[in-house]
Amino acid sequence: MTHAIKTFFSDESGATAIEYGLIAAGIGVAIVTVVGGVGDEIFNSFNDVITGLGGTAVVAE
Repeated sequence: MTHAIKTFFSDESGATAIEYGLIAAGIGVAIVTVVGGVGDEIFNSFNDVITGLGGTAVVAE
């Protein structure tokens, strides 16, 4: 019984999976942040083109 408990506590394979999960979550947050910023820049660029052509800019909701 004590051998099984020692084996359970010395097994680190689950820790590796948790580390990969944390890395994946961090990458996901970075992607969402970058895409949000790029989306705003594209929106502003299109509004600049619309107003440059004499139209009315679109208001973001």
